[in-house]
Amino acid sequence: MHDFDAGWDEEDAWWKANYASRPYAKGRAYDELRPAYFYGYVSTHRHRGRSWEEAKEDLRTGWDKFEAKGPGGAAWENVKDAVHDAWNRLTGKNRLDVDKMSRASS
Repeated sequence: MHDFDAGWDEEDAWWKANYASRPYAKGRAYDELRPAYFYGYVSTHRHRGRSWEEAKEDLRTGWDKFEAKGPGGAAWENVKDAVHDAWNRLTGKNRLDVDKMSRASS
């Protein structure tokens, strides 16, 4: 167990209660996005000190290898906004312009 694992339960509960307000979540169940939120959560610890812009290409390639996404997990293009959202929440960048999120995270 990593030192950051203990905090995931709290984050998971927060996302479960709040994910539906995100534009990228429209028509999607929480369980579809949960691996992306977890990946964003884990990645903020692994890439500590880096900005989203500095880390996003590594995150894109890392998503393909991320075991917690499950077999046949969603493609990066389908989860990148949720990963970015989780990243921003944990790095203190809470003022999200969700209309620009897709353009900024691509």
